[in-house]
Amino acid sequence: MSQDDASSDTLNDFTAEAAEPRRVVVLISGNGSNLQALIDAQSYDELGGEIVAVISNKADAYGLKRAHDAGIEAVALPHREYDSREAFDGALIKVIERHQPDLVVLAGFMRILTPRFVQRYYGRLLNIHPSLLPAYPGLDTHARVLADGVEEHGVSVHFVTEDLDGGPVVMQAALRVRPGDSEEQVIERIHAREHLIYPIAVRWFLEGRLQLGAEGPLLDGTALPPQGMRLSHEDAAEELDEDIEE
Repeated sequence: MSQDDASSDTLNDFTAEAAEPRRVVVLISGNGSNLQALIDAQSYDELGGEIVAVISNKADAYGLKRAHDAGIEAVALPHREYDSREAFDGALIKVIERHQPDLVVLAGFMRILTPRFVQRYYGRLLNIHPSLLPAYPGLDTHARVLADGVEEHGVSVHFVTEDLDGGPVVMQAALRVRPGDSEEQVIERIHAREHLIYPIAVRWFLEGRLQLGAEGPLLDGTALPPQGMRLSHEDAAEELDEDIEE
């Protein structure tokens, strides 16, 4: 056997070790519909990684059942058992670190995070907010939009910073508010847009395409505009098989 033949046989016998999937921890407080959208994406191999744990600050959060049903570790860490926000966030960090995540995803996690927590996961901490940021940060966005008579609403995925709902935007999906829309109708269509774009943004990060650079988010090495990658109302409606209103 020649040296080349021996080398060839050695290479043919070699099997590359499969890379470990990138790891995601999801934080929730309630129903967990965005968590379910991420679980569904993972089940179709469209998430780019693996959800390794779901943690809730409320023991009765339905999202914990969603995690359990999907075979994902579900952890209740009630915030009321801690004397301060700092003490709770310290305990939360310890639980998260046991799972060694590449990314921490907030999916309806109704807690204001301490600077310590934000800095610990800076650049690998994503949130989704039901407005076209920087418009309407905070709570009750749909009622405020309807009260103001705003014609365009939407959702935003953003990196989390110490500014409440003020981190750099990664992706948005717009919604045209129709005359006579109720808050319930707006919420239904907003949720559909959340479930559409959040798995996309998470996949971008887990695949290494999305990063938070010194000057803001980068997608494939190119700086994103202030509104991130925005889906128009028409584009989002088409993706969701909605009727496109004139």
